[in-house]
Amino acid sequence: MAHLGTRRGRALALPVGLALTASLGFLPVGAASAAPAEDVPAAVAADGPNLSYVVNTAGGKHTAKVKKAISEAGGTVVTSYDAIGVIVVHSKNPAFAETIRAVRGVQSAGATRTAPLTPLATTEVDEAAEPLTAAEARSAAAAAEEGQDPLEPLQWSLPAIKADKAHEISTGSSKVTVAVIDTGVDDTHPDLAPNFDRAASANCVTGKADTTEGSWRPAPGESDHGTHVAGTIAAAKNGVGVTGVAPGVKVSGIKVSNPDGFFYTEAVVCGFMWAAEHGVEVTNNSYYVDPWMFNCKNDPDQGALAEALQRATRYAERKGAVNVAAAGNSAYDLASDAITDTTSPNDTTPTERVIDPKVCPDVPTMLPGVVTVSSTGAKDLKASYSNYGLGVVDIAAPGGDRTEYQTPDAPAVNGRILSTTVNGGYNYKAGTSMASPHAAGVVALIKSKHPRATPAMVKALLFAQADKRACTNPYDINGDGKVDAVCEGGKGYNAFYGTGLVDALDAVRW
Repeated sequence: MAHLGTRRGRALALPVGLALTASLGFLPVGAASAAPAEDVPAAVAADGPNLSYVVNTAGGKHTAKVKKAISEAGGTVVTSYDAIGVIVVHSKNPAFAETIRAVRGVQSAGATRTAPLTPLATTEVDEAAEPLTAAEARSAAAAAEEGQDPLEPLQWSLPAIKADKAHEISTGSSKVTVAVIDTGVDDTHPDLAPNFDRAASANCVTGKADTTEGSWRPAPGESDHGTHVAGTIAAAKNGVGVTGVAPGVKVSGIKVSNPDGFFYTEAVVCGFMWAAEHGVEVTNNSYYVDPWMFNCKNDPDQGALAEALQRATRYAERKGAVNVAAAGNSAYDLASDAITDTTSPNDTTPTERVIDPKVCPDVPTMLPGVVTVSSTGAKDLKASYSNYGLGVVDIAAPGGDRTEYQTPDAPAVNGRILSTTVNGGYNYKAGTSMASPHAAGVVALIKSKHPRATPAMVKALLFAQADKRACTNPYDINGDGKVDAVCEGGKGYNAFYGTGLVDALDAVRW
């Protein structure tokens, strides 16, 4: 089982020790068989585990023939995203992927998991959270100034990116929606209900959108990760609890994580497609796609997954969305030549492998066009856990860190990020999961200011407005005399902070 308290949701359980768990195009993966075939044998084996697959097609006239071949190969079409040529399939044929890759019109195909499909069941509550105490809440309310929500004094991350000053000018437009592609959003929370966009919300866990009322919420016992992310983006400025970076915009929930905490390809593809077709201006992605921490494009299965996801993110951007993603919590240099991955596949038995992230990227954060966000702490330094990389990280934003590493100024007392949780509560989390929604909120403010701006224009403004940060060298975050990471690049652009720290004030002024 993958817990969101580790690398899974890009949030960290920092109080008990620092848990470290971790743009290029993809060529279509070639067919596994040398000779394309129009048809496949009618009699196929069905004695293997029931797996989910994505089949990437050339589209157009080939689609109908591919669907026929899928059936003949022992597959059942769950849904088909014809706009991007991606078909989601279930099959018990152990040779399904190899067989379907030989069909004319199929460009790549692969299993989205190594564990068989199972009935959904709930698990323990997310272990990453640190509770907000009653004493902290009372102290914050006493310290709140006129115009502040009662817990806002504990949100050191807002003044860090000048969001408090930005709100004096604009809180964002209700015509802008940020989709939280995540574990689900509890829209009944009093800080989220005023800004929740039901029409842009859905449950995509199976790979096919379900719009049943409340389907986008985490079930009892499931993770509050998405709810926490949503509050950072757009918690209402309503005299209750916390304040979001863009408290005037809308937020939607697109649930893509199953109860065991896995974000599988078919669900994430569905999430991007749903967002694209429902007018979403920004998507936030605080996760990596299971079961591979890095998807190697020269592997027929992993390459097919990355291809499907690249098609989905590109489609969402063509439809007007800016896709923002967390860089990851492994303290990896994503620009290095070799990374040792010991966690993949994480849904069965992991094996150790050495990968080149240029060939085996972290998805979706390293996909072309996606804004990659590293994390900073309360002292404006790269967070101890945050991935980094020259040419990979686009921008930085507050994600929190261990309080003993980066202690915030009073009245804030915790170095993590305070936001909304399920059942109307609030808690602290840290991770690049928390950095990404700060950046997504700033993107929403830019889009509010410039409603006709294309995604490319919005990203250009985001990077140009960022507060430049020079490399932090030597970087010894825990003070033990050992260099923990080396930052390359100059003040204008570097491995730790990209183009700099997001700036909410410039987002509403420019």
